Amino acid sequence: MPVTELLERNARLYGDEVALIELNPEQNDTRRTTWKEYDLIESNRFEPYRRVITWEVFNEKANRFANLLLGRGVKKGDKVAILMYNCLEWLPIYFGVLKTGAIAVPFNFRYDADEILYCAELAEVQVIVFGSEFIGRIEQYADRLSRGRLLIYTDDNCPNFAESYREMVQNCSSSSPDIEITDDDFGAIYFSSGTTGFPKAILHKHQSLSQAAEMEMRHHEITRDDTFLCIPPLYHTGAKFHWMGSLCAGSKAVLLKGAKPKTILSAISNERCTIVWLLVPWAQDILEAFDTGKLNKDDFHLSQWRLMHIGAQPVPPSLIKRWLEYFPDHKYDTNYGLSESTGPGCVHLGMENVRKVGAIGVPGYRWQCKIVDENDNEVKQGEVGELCVKGPGVMTCYYNNEEATREVLKDGWLYTGDVAKQDEEGFYYLVDRKKDVIVSGGENIYPVQIEDFIRKNNKIKDVAVIGLPDPRLGEKTAAIIELVEGASCTKEELDEFCMALPRYKRPKEIIFEEIPRNATGKIEKNKLRAMHGADNLVEKETSNA
Repeated sequence: MPVTELLERNARLYGDEVALIELNPEQNDTRRTTWKEYDLIESNRFEPYRRVITWEVFNEKANRFANLLLGRGVKKGDKVAILMYNCLEWLPIYFGVLKTGAIAVPFNFRYDADEILYCAELAEVQVIVFGSEFIGRIEQYADRLSRGRLLIYTDDNCPNFAESYREMVQNCSSSSPDIEITDDDFGAIYFSSGTTGFPKAILHKHQSLSQAAEMEMRHHEITRDDTFLCIPPLYHTGAKFHWMGSLCAGSKAVLLKGAKPKTILSAISNERCTIVWLLVPWAQDILEAFDTGKLNKDDFHLSQWRLMHIGAQPVPPSLIKRWLEYFPDHKYDTNYGLSESTGPGCVHLGMENVRKVGAIGVPGYRWQCKIVDENDNEVKQGEVGELCVKGPGVMTCYYNNEEATREVLKDGWLYTGDVAKQDEEGFYYLVDRKKDVIVSGGENIYPVQIEDFIRKNNKIKDVAVIGLPDPRLGEKTAAIIELVEGASCTKEELDEFCMALPRYKRPKEIIFEEIPRNATGKIEKNKLRAMHGADNLVEKETSNA
């Protein structure tokens, strides 16, 4: 069942119930209050930073946008790009695209003008929908972007090179368009993380979207009584497909702008959220706020919060151990995935397996996994190799890139580029990214193992281990260290701390500085390599969701 039918069902069965809440407490955005008549429904309170829509309004907004697009000549198989920050309009616009039979193409809001142009041309988009924050970037290539494309602007004061969403949508029908959509139709193009170079366009069928929605609901036992807190950007497969579990269950979700510990905890408390997906840095910040006394857990209403899960990057076991000390009744899950596998969940720990923290888990609902060597032969249990996954959420291809597709898709198996191993109970463990492995003096060194060890030092907030050029060894290990606020630590102290590691794993260089992370929380190792003179090493790229 395509996800558009889930939205129609929810509007029909739960029309008057709240579907989405937008919270923006960290910014005094008076512009948004002017939308009160158009976007707000009656609720038990009104605050300038809180906006709400019901399932019925959600569906009507999607229908209006679908009919707008159809009226402008958009047809089945066309591509419509979305370049917006998280807001109450994002998902209705996304579903409006899907209802036309067109392909939704979310853009990373961090793209610069060159990347926007590149992705628009790579994916052959016919329409770009964008918000006010992106006027300057779109304007830079407005002549080229508008050539054969419709540019739709979603906010006030529409620039002269675009057309106004608000003006166009008002007179569009709120009835569902009569377009037949099947699971075998193409539904979306997502882009690889693009942590080095330009990203690749990942084409998915509607089957991938519906698989992700049902899988998320099953994995986390989501019911209509749950409220999901969504903080990461909706352009990313992780945020969107975790939310689709709420769509599948017909339950409420909160879109939160801001990731400060107090902002997150206040949202959970005020909106009575039961499920929260965090990135590692946000979980670390919350624990640090509790540890230092900046925040008191008892000042928030958190008893209804039943599940905290994490994805997008390897999770230090020490972090979850500390988390469960503050939240002993929490269920916990780790979700592994790639944009090529429709985001998170092709491997997941499982809420019942907290004893196995450190593993990424077992195959997700309707997924298979295997580990292979360099000759594509399955390795023995316990041996290290490349993780491969197979299931109904695997991408169709890299759009307009047959060579790259052949490299990662073989007989229905997606080769993830992640090095992993499986224990005797069948749980999978990430060892490292294949392209992040450091080869030093002929030895394979896996940075994640060193990072997990260094994080045990309570003065360390974050760590990234990279390979730097070495004339004798080829590569040497360097540990980039970000300290906890107010902590003091010397290179000599860390050298002493790392003596517990085997000699070949000990960092040969220690650098104290802030560690860059992208919008989904992943460490941008390419930036660190460039900053520290590793540009001549093999290009390295991650596509984890």
